[in-house]
Amino acid sequence: MSVSEMNGKKILTTPITNEDLESINIGDIVYLNGHIVTCRDVAHRRLIEEKRELPVDLNGGAIFHAGPIVRDLGDNKFEMVAVGPTTSMRMERFEKEFIEETGVKLIVGKGGMGQRTMEGCQDFGAVHAVFPGGCAVLAATEVEEIEAAHWRDLGMPETLWVCRVKEFGPLIISIDAHGGNLFEQNKIIFNERKDKAIEEISKQVSFIK
Repeated sequence: MSVSEMNGKKILTTPITNEDLESINIGDIVYLNGHIVTCRDVAHRRLIEEKRELPVDLNGGAIFHAGPIVRDLGDNKFEMVAVGPTTSMRMERFEKEFIEETGVKLIVGKGGMGQRTMEGCQDFGAVHAVFPGGCAVLAATEVEEIEAAHWRDLGMPETLWVCRVKEFGPLIISIDAHGGNLFEQNKIIFNERKDKAIEEISKQVSFIK
């Protein structure tokens, strides 16, 4: 729908388009308005391995690698208590195909993702973002309403919770749609610094036999 500036924040609003992602780069901090769906391992496996159609349309949408704590209020009403990110690398082997098949545009989780996800983001127009760890209660306060719950047979952590959110974040872009991968870039920088440090240390301890 749009990417805009609001109170100094860069806001993405679902449905997200390829054009919205053109100005988004690794290291950017963004927030999300609209909808996000919690989606973890089993939902990925059902779609990719079992070829089961997802019960929610993710085209232009956002998913959250998260296993939330939800309070059942009865009459199909729910309250988000806490929703912390799950390690995204657990979904690495599925994510490229997941992006291609669903048209999802924003993937949120914990930690970085690898080469295949980076390829999927570049080939099909998507981004991966990191939600800061330890902020599960904060994230829950940014969920205005849980509008639907799908595949509840999977249990609370794996259920697809469809959440309406406002200024959900901060989300740090770790993979952009241009082929950038913040975690891989930082590994290169770290290794360069490590090699220099080892070289310096080796000089200082060269007297040790």
